[in-house]
Amino acid sequence: MKKTTLALITTLSLSGSLFASTLNSEIKNSSLIVYNSNVGLVHEERELSLKSSDTNILYEGVASSINTDSINVTLSPLVSLKSQQFKFDSLTLSKLLDAHIGKKIEVRLLKNKNEFKIIFATLLAHDSHSSIVRTVDYKIISVKNSNIMFSTIPQELITKPSLVWNVDVKEDVEDTMKLDYLINNITFKSNYILNIDQKRCQLKGWITINNRSGKAFKETKLSLLAGDINRANSNRPILYRAKTMKVMSDSMQVSHKAYEGYHFYTIPFKVSLANNEKTQVKFIAKEGIAFSREYSVMLNNPLYMRRQINSDVNQYINIEGIDRPLPKGTVRTYSKLDGQTILLGENNIAHTPKNTPLKLKIGKNFDVKVTQTPLSRDDSNTRVVSNIEYSLKNNSNEEKTVELLIPFNTNENSKIKSEKTYTFTKGNLVTFSITVGANSTESFKVNFKSRKNG
Repeated sequence: MKKTTLALITTLSLSGSLFASTLNSEIKNSSLIVYNSNVGLVHEERELSLKSSDTNILYEGVASSINTDSINVTLSPLVSLKSQQFKFDSLTLSKLLDAHIGKKIEVRLLKNKNEFKIIFATLLAHDSHSSIVRTVDYKIISVKNSNIMFSTIPQELITKPSLVWNVDVKEDVEDTMKLDYLINNITFKSNYILNIDQKRCQLKGWITINNRSGKAFKETKLSLLAGDINRANSNRPILYRAKTMKVMSDSMQVSHKAYEGYHFYTIPFKVSLANNEKTQVKFIAKEGIAFSREYSVMLNNPLYMRRQINSDVNQYINIEGIDRPLPKGTVRTYSKLDGQTILLGENNIAHTPKNTPLKLKIGKNFDVKVTQTPLSRDDSNTRVVSNIEYSLKNNSNEEKTVELLIPFNTNENSKIKSEKTYTFTKGNLVTFSITVGANSTESFKVNFKSRKNG
């Protein structure tokens, strides 16, 4: 039989309604998809038992950050949905007193120094400190709020984030209801550990789920969607400090599928996510990855140099590519020296398709420096001529090959003369690849000519 699906219900006030049916059954099938845009998609299924006389359904335990406009509920065709409300009241003494006005309460009164007596009364009014009550013998007295005792919590004070549906039930129903909705304040990010030695490296990837949604998820199927989905309202994520961290092992491989331009990761075991907790799951472990080291420096445009400039050389780790996509995240590169682990550098990477080269900046090389020295200029009304000497000093005990990247005009009116071979990279970068021996210096000169504009 075809089910009725309500994708969006207008929110109406149900204050004063009695909840004829409360869903106390356990969630029998649940899943959670977490996006890296501060949003998650919750799916839950529960057994629903309704009488034909029932007028409302109370569904307890949704996330306090629920997006009520996104609610998609599927019920039996015997149930007609009229309206919907999200209700959540933090329980306070003031709210309890409000809910008991005109109702019977118990009051504890001091009988003597060490003894109390209990009387029955009707609550008439209250303020922040005291209440006015009418006793069973119709006396009006004032009592402290702290001396009032309550036997129950009124049903209108819903202390768990809940959805309330006003319904018409044609006949008794025993069925499964399905609920999907979006939540906020749940995110995931990827963190990578790259361990390198002289020739090979090892990459481990961890996914960290940060749940601040206002709901705990127990034994749920967890999936993660990497990619930037379009949102109608792009609100900035709210930042929270984690209370705890839970780490899950990688005894089973996290599965991956490409779908509609995104990448979908599924954790192969049920996951419990407490509210206000971070949970980590390992999703990648690759050994024996080949890599190369790169040393390069971005230098100054020779046409504008007027003085000697010393420049640091950056060092990089280049990886040809990994055979699986990498969600955006932070890569921390480590190595070992005499058995001690050393952090070499950190990088943020974007969403990276499989087999895409990775270039990770380690930092500035302490032992290699480049000096740019203007030797002469021969400018005229139409041309600019600059002679520059480049000097590379390598104070390490190993030979280094350094790329010098020099921004310069590449049009037909520009000329370069040098004893060293060069190429153009990225359009207008004159690139020299210079090998410098251990504990030595390599120098060379370049003549740059360019026509003036205008």
